[in-house]
Amino acid sequence: MTVTYSSKVANATFFGFHRLLLRWKGSIYKLLYREFFLSETQKRYFEKLSLYCDKYAEQIPVTFVLGFYVTLVVNRWWNQFVNLPWPDRLMMLISSCVQGRDEQGRLLRRTLMRYVNLTSLLIFRSVSTAVCKRFPTMDHVVEAGFMTAEERKIFENLKSPHLKYWVPVVWFVNLASKARKEGRIQDKHSFNTFFFPLPILKEINKFRTWCSTLFGYDWVGIPLVYTQVVTLAVYTFFCGCLIGRQFLDPAQGYPGHDLDLYVPVFTLLQFFFYSGWLKVAEQLINPFGEDDDDFEANWCIDRNLQVSLMAVDEMHMNIPHMTKDIYWNDSDVRPPYTIAAADYCIPSFLGSTTDMG
Repeated sequence: MTVTYSSKVANATFFGFHRLLLRWKGSIYKLLYREFFLSETQKRYFEKLSLYCDKYAEQIPVTFVLGFYVTLVVNRWWNQFVNLPWPDRLMMLISSCVQGRDEQGRLLRRTLMRYVNLTSLLIFRSVSTAVCKRFPTMDHVVEAGFMTAEERKIFENLKSPHLKYWVPVVWFVNLASKARKEGRIQDKHSFNTFFFPLPILKEINKFRTWCSTLFGYDWVGIPLVYTQVVTLAVYTFFCGCLIGRQFLDPAQGYPGHDLDLYVPVFTLLQFFFYSGWLKVAEQLINPFGEDDDDFEANWCIDRNLQVSLMAVDEMHMNIPHMTKDIYWNDSDVRPPYTIAAADYCIPSFLGSTTDMG
């Protein structure tokens, strides 16, 4: 007999086909439901298969492999965070060591800091998808004010098959050397050329090291084979558990199967923890993506540019008037406590043998 359902799908609706799933006559359920009822012999074979899978699934070293992998990923994630290029130390040195409140001195300090921020922007463009979407071409870099049209022309005329994030660093050290010859950097301890022990050149070299470290992490990742092994170990283990953790017929007297539960609670918890552990590694393996817990590289770019330019321009030699502090004539200096913090006022520790006398 033909099963007609044309009238039910005459008009296309959002739940048109979904309603068909509830029909019994002529359905896939009617064809297959008998296959789900096992004979006694088939039940015994399935129970043997379940015991076999339960025995050998435990031999997969999921905890060791996954734990070592997540530890490696977290250490790698943290090392990338501590190597983010921050310009704070450089902006303090430039503000204090590069002299001149005239137009040329202001231009010099701002240009030096712009080169520093340009270096970090170029490295962020190469490792962060969010930054690359914000600055997809050098035109966007020029429009954002990190580079002038003349600098872009010089930058693009430098023929090199390698990433040229280091070019602004070379501009920086050459401009700093020129400023020293012109007397803008007068402190001899601020500019030394013996393997970069000086503050300014030492700090720019450290800044370049941070950038190259991020590039190295982006270039050399965790070996693909290790990620594949961990993923296969986790999901193979739970494929075995799917069969091996079935609660068998208590009447057969199998060890550990005295109680028949329909929901394998602890197996579900184990899957939740292991798969969650694996997802942690998946989130942290590349912190320069667009996941919720990835680094806010665009915020770093905005913050670094605004703060560094303010430090070397508006705050240069803009010092508050000196006044006597409130403890000027008080030898027993003790800042006050609020009532909420009164319990935290404790006497000084004088050593564990103080009360022995």
